[in-house]
Amino acid sequence: MRALAFTVHIFTALGAALGLLALFAAVRDEWAMMFLWLGLALLVDGIDGTFARALHVAERLPRWSGDALDLVIDFVTYVFVPAYAIVASGIMPLALGMPAGFAIVMTGALYFADGSMKTADNHFRGFPAVWNLIAFYLLLLKPPAFVAAAAIAILAVLTFVPVKFVHPFRVSRLRHLTIAMLTLWAVLGLVAVLNDLAPGPWITGGLCAVALYFLVIGLLPERRSQ
Repeated sequence: MRALAFTVHIFTALGAALGLLALFAAVRDEWAMMFLWLGLALLVDGIDGTFARALHVAERLPRWSGDALDLVIDFVTYVFVPAYAIVASGIMPLALGMPAGFAIVMTGALYFADGSMKTADNHFRGFPAVWNLIAFYLLLLKPPAFVAAAAIAILAVLTFVPVKFVHPFRVSRLRHLTIAMLTLWAVLGLVAVLNDLAPGPWITGGLCAVALYFLVIGLLPERRSQ
């Protein structure tokens, strides 16, 4: 059973390999392929915890920290590779892109070191360093350079502001709706990637609507029980 439990860590570590494949694609300016690899890494990150809990990995293998492993891989796939893509893709001139890249990797590193990144009700406290999603929307929408730079600056600051961002699986409020919206986003995102990030206005509009949902849902006030 200990050997079987260790395969969960191997599965989690697969995310690092997918991050490397994403970086190779980014270096070749293959942005859609990069997001495909990052999407697979996101899938691994989303389901490995279920396997870990089912096999009681933390109890059987106390030497190996699944939390530390997750943070290492998340930094690569959520922060480092997307930061490279934002700088190298040309959506901003280098004079803006390089400071933006610095802001992303530095605030992302600090966020993952924060022992209080989650609230008692399982929301993320502050912007949860999902720069892979920000890079996706920037390359999808291709906004003016100053808009992209301003968005990155605002999100970098929000990393340290105690506003709530929803965790799609762990927050109980509206969980079924949130998971349905996440599923819709995954389908629309895949269509966008398969169309080389030029999916047309309906898919793009749907992706923006889902993004707005996730931005707003964490800000809604909690309904107090009587």
